Amino acid sequence: MAHFLTSSSSPAFFSRCPPHRESHRRHTVVQCGTSLSSPRISEPEASPAESSAVIQGGTAPLVQALQSTASQDVACFHFPGHNRGKAAPSSLSKLIGSGAFLHDLPELPELDDLFSPKGVILDAQKRAAQLFGSSKTWFLVNGTTCGIQASVMATCSPGDYLIVPRNCHISVISALVLSGAVPKYIMPEYNPAWDIAGGITPLQVDEAVKELEEDGKRVGAVLVTSPTYHGVCSNVQGIVSVCHPRGIPVIVDEAHGAHFRFHESLPSTAIEQGADLAVQSTHKVLCSLTQSSMLHAAGDLVNVDQVSQCLQVLQSSSPSYLLLSSLDAARDHLSKNTNIFDEPLAIASETKDQLMVIPGISVLDLPCFASDFPAIDQLRITFSASDLQLSGYEADDILYEGHQIVSELVGTRSMTFAVNLGTRVQDVEKLVQSAKHLSEKYFFANSSKPMKENCVCGPLDKIFVHLTPREAFFANKRRVRIEDSLGEICGFLFSSLQNERLNLN
Repeated sequence: MAHFLTSSSSPAFFSRCPPHRESHRRHTVVQCGTSLSSPRISEPEASPAESSAVIQGGTAPLVQALQSTASQDVACFHFPGHNRGKAAPSSLSKLIGSGAFLHDLPELPELDDLFSPKGVILDAQKRAAQLFGSSKTWFLVNGTTCGIQASVMATCSPGDYLIVPRNCHISVISALVLSGAVPKYIMPEYNPAWDIAGGITPLQVDEAVKELEEDGKRVGAVLVTSPTYHGVCSNVQGIVSVCHPRGIPVIVDEAHGAHFRFHESLPSTAIEQGADLAVQSTHKVLCSLTQSSMLHAAGDLVNVDQVSQCLQVLQSSSPSYLLLSSLDAARDHLSKNTNIFDEPLAIASETKDQLMVIPGISVLDLPCFASDFPAIDQLRITFSASDLQLSGYEADDILYEGHQIVSELVGTRSMTFAVNLGTRVQDVEKLVQSAKHLSEKYFFANSSKPMKENCVCGPLDKIFVHLTPREAFFANKRRVRIEDSLGEICGFLFSSLQNERLNLN
């Protein structure tokens, strides 16, 4: 039976056709004689001549193609409706300028096709793979979320087990819903004084794999969050050494570590440590536009065509060329500035040193965890004012309202600040002075008061899964008061914040 796939949202016309025939109509690809069990169709290979031409193009091929197309004086009868800015809403034009609309273009022939790249997108992705040290790189316009989802769907069939840390990103749970895989949770190390979870260890992964193997269960993949939101890195190389001899691929949610490859003092990347798939939020530190990410692959344990097909299912069929070109531009910028992280690292190091000597201020570092985690991101600064009897939320409110300082993440007992390529010396000086203000105002004022009781509830040691995430997602549910929920099965996700960390499900 033939399967017909179309990348257009318009109706597809089904007809007989020889296997693997590709339509030349824009936006439509028809594939016949294929099945989901043999997904070798998602990205036609470029010929040797094409590949040679691809790698010899301009330094930012997608950016240059977009500039060239936008400069053409043509009568446009294609989408989007603002017609290269001619009909753009005036309020939006005032907000972002007119130039953005000129480059907000659809998949014109000269701009290539994200799901069947043969030209400038293929060129840009090849250059990214070379820079990031992967065998293959995909550009993502639905964020790291869709990269996580595609990675899980490509490695786990319904009923397979995915070994995953309990503090995983919410996208992992949605990936379990989409794939039908079953979670095998690992509890990461938890520091109650900070109310922060760290990473997981190779020993924990080995024990989880053995437990599933003894029960006759199939492990589809192991997923590791490294670094965590707070910058704590797991021993990915050790986890890989546990998994690869068993034929188990390792997926790394490296959303917060896209910058690791670009300075010798930063932690090793997941791909450098042998991971099979690593998903990175390029926009977080590497300056592409928000929602743009990259998925990197290495090794031969994962079918890359299956990954491509999953991405085509998950990503928009109208990808934003502003997002795509921002990935190409970020890659080009990094390749031309080899010492680009020298200054941010120096700024972050000096800031931590100054914060650590302020009375009542504590700075998160590896000694805060008992496990032998290999590294922590030096560009992530997490500090606590708990000794000043201030919660993370209280301290953050003071810094924002009184000093106009905006943090990246706030917890019950800490605040996290992300140093990046745009961080200025005066910014961190302001942060240090604000922390000193907290100390001066509250250190003696609260010293005679009894210490606040730590009311933070730690994670449960025992986890009982009565329903898979997919079963719970589609099950009939009823609302109950939280005080009446004891003993019930939670049918939905509860998390203190969307970007991480599951508290209940």
